[in-house]
Order: sequence, then C-alpha cells, then structure tokens
Amino acid sequence: MSSRALSERPRLRSPGRMKYDKARKTDMLLLPERVVELNEAAGAILWLCDGRRSVEQMIGELEERYGQTGLKDDIVEFLDSAAERGWLE
Repeated sequence: MSSRALSERPRLRSPGRMKYDKARKTDMLLLPERVVELNEAAGAILWLCDGRRSVEQMIGELEERYGQTGLKDDIVEFLDSAAERGWLE
C-alpha cells in the first residue's frame, strides 16, 4: 500500500472532467488527449475526486453507498494508479 495520506483531497487534473455517457451507460473520463471508458468502481471513485473530499471521506461514502466495509486498500490503490496515469492532481 502507498503512503497516500487519508487527509489528501484529490481532484481531477485540469482540464479533465467526468461525463456519464447515456448511450454506453458508463462513466467517461474526458482528457485533452483521450477519452477513458471507466468501469463502475473507477467511475464512482473519480466522481468524488473534486478537491473537497478527503480520501478518508471518499472511502466512507463509497462503503456506505455499496453497503461494504474494507474498501480502503482498493480505493487507495486505484487513486495511486490514477495519479500515476496523470488523471489526478
């Protein structure tokens, strides 16, 4: 697991933005150089990356939304991966 602080407040790297594609029924990450089609979990996490919520708050919201606990490691791992891909700032 990474050293990502639970107090961090990740946000999408500008000018990237999220969009729900009604035709595909999937979340999309729109970046200047490409469009990324996301699975449900990735979309749920990235919609919360608004720079206002801490990683800890995001974990709490997602665990409540999906009625699960123990999602911390998976969420932090995804955020690390998204940051490495340049999706987050």
